[in-house]
Amino acid sequence: MGDSHAVDIDSLARQLREELAAADAPAPRFASGCPIVIAEVGEPTRNVDNHGDYDPHHVSIGPYHRIRNPHLARDDEKIRCLGAVMSASTAAATLEEYLGEVARLEGRAASCYAHAFEQHMDSAAFVRMLLLDACYVLIRFGRVVEAAARRGNGGGGGAPGAGGHEQGGLRRGADAPSVRADMMEAVAVVRDVLYLAENQIPFFVVDAIHRLAVPDAGVSAADAIVEYVRELLRGQQYSVATPAAAEPGNLLHLLHVHFAPTALSPPTNVGKVTGGKRPVGRWRTATEYHCAGVGFRARPLGGKGGARSILDVELDGRGGALEIPRLNVDAETWRLLRNLMALEQSNPAAAGSRVTAYCVLVSQLACTARDVELLSRRGVISHGLGGHGEVAERLAGLCRGVAFGADDPAGNYLHATWQALEGRFRSRPRRWAAWLMLRYFSNPWLAVGLAAAALGLVCTVVQAVYSALSYTPGGT
Repeated sequence: MGDSHAVDIDSLARQLREELAAADAPAPRFASGCPIVIAEVGEPTRNVDNHGDYDPHHVSIGPYHRIRNPHLARDDEKIRCLGAVMSASTAAATLEEYLGEVARLEGRAASCYAHAFEQHMDSAAFVRMLLLDACYVLIRFGRVVEAAARRGNGGGGGAPGAGGHEQGGLRRGADAPSVRADMMEAVAVVRDVLYLAENQIPFFVVDAIHRLAVPDAGVSAADAIVEYVRELLRGQQYSVATPAAAEPGNLLHLLHVHFAPTALSPPTNVGKVTGGKRPVGRWRTATEYHCAGVGFRARPLGGKGGARSILDVELDGRGGALEIPRLNVDAETWRLLRNLMALEQSNPAAAGSRVTAYCVLVSQLACTARDVELLSRRGVISHGLGGHGEVAERLAGLCRGVAFGADDPAGNYLHATWQALEGRFRSRPRRWAAWLMLRYFSNPWLAVGLAAAALGLVCTVVQAVYSALSYTPGGT
């Protein structure tokens, strides 16, 4: 039609055929030896707040933030950690052997990352990063130097050397990397290396370096690091669980396995309370449940019959009180819970959704300052932040951008508890009784006055009855 623009149909068809062939090719599958996928947090979730709960601020581990924030690589410190691991080694392995071991795992390790990074990092750089990051993890949390010093001292448990000090939860000796850090740095290392879903390397790389360095240690890298993890979680009163030994997918996954609710049987009267199964909506607020006669009690952590972790939420047998382990809220609580949820979002089959189910509960139960105040009085929430409103605001936004199927009992371990509480909330006799208790019997003096008035009314009625009987035939 006289158009000066010509389209090369053959070339365009050839290009589209190539794209169709690529689209029809089977999608690459993650390696069978990769139990946990390391994925970047999606923008809809990352952008719901400006707190940076998914980003490291001190050190990067793995490729994602090494590429995004190269100033966080800290390779000078990691190279000193490599030297410390080699010095503590009992096998006298050479640097070439360490590199060869990591190179053997390169393909398997790369398949554990859900998002591509190869265009920014070649194989040599990737192997170098894995070796340095694994050594950094072992020095910070694996007690490699301390264990070597004990063996060198004939198994003695003393300090590894003069000038030893604690850093990142480990005692470090004079032959360890000469990085002098204060408590703030130790907290930053824990936060960045243990808590962040994106800032991880596959744990089998760490374990391979550990086995190469100390083949006679008698414990795996997971056994060495889990001691620190359990001490950390117990100190924060998040978990006292001791799950069965198994190699984790990464360090955050090692924390995640400690957040597991005890298998609890539902209360025997759940069927009576629920009034039938209904679709799970949002949880009511703590204030709403309180007005419906539901009490709140702090469930002890540990001990006989106690909770194993903060996820052990239980409705008592009568359905009258919700027992929740105390949640100690600090500046890092949101970061840990959000990244545990991010781990579950990327690994629904391997990790489940139990932390997500718990976070949905607390985010809806305590979404106003009045709710946080009520739960604080009951010992369910403990915090030292500016005020109840600040805690409520952060809790209310905890699950924004998170996908969760509340109606699936297999994925929502609190499904039966919600049904029971919803049935109690909808029960009018229970709500009326609760309203009477809150309105007239919460004040002891008012309760005494009402009791006296009721007694006086009863006496008046009795007197009237006897007076009436005195005028009936045959009365005295």
